[in-house]
Amino acid sequence: MLRWYQMKLASRPLLTQSITTAVLFATGDTMAQQLVEKRGLKNHELARTGRMALYGGVIFGPAATTWFKFLQNKVVFQNKNLEIAARVACDQTLFASTNLFVFLSSMAMMEGTSPKHKLDTTYWTALTKNWMVWPFVQAINFKVVPLHHRVLVVNVVSLGWNCYLSYLNSQG
Repeated sequence: MLRWYQMKLASRPLLTQSITTAVLFATGDTMAQQLVEKRGLKNHELARTGRMALYGGVIFGPAATTWFKFLQNKVVFQNKNLEIAARVACDQTLFASTNLFVFLSSMAMMEGTSPKHKLDTTYWTALTKNWMVWPFVQAINFKVVPLHHRVLVVNVVSLGWNCYLSYLNSQG
């Protein structure tokens, strides 16, 4: 299975990362609904899971793949520890803040609610929680994980993060 995935990553990296991300975003939402909210299968909101999959596959997967390639090629220093710190700083100030803004706004639009209200009520909470988790994950990711596997690492860690985001997004 890993060999097949590696082959797909090599031949169609953006498509492979996007499909993987869609599946894992949907899984994170399913975990939120079933394990955190304890909705049960009868009360599972398939549309909500679909929105998460759509966001993951169409927005986050391509954006993260492109972003990690940009960081790899443009944030380069002779001092590798400085390079990792700079990549984490760029990732957390530029990408994370923008991604959360786009995530919350697009979820609100797909739900037919006000993006402004969603941002006003959840953005800073999500961003501060993000900064408690992701700088450490990304430091390790940038230090030891090859570029073509970084989105996968983020997606695996994101199972828990997307569970949290889905739960946060569904509140209020």
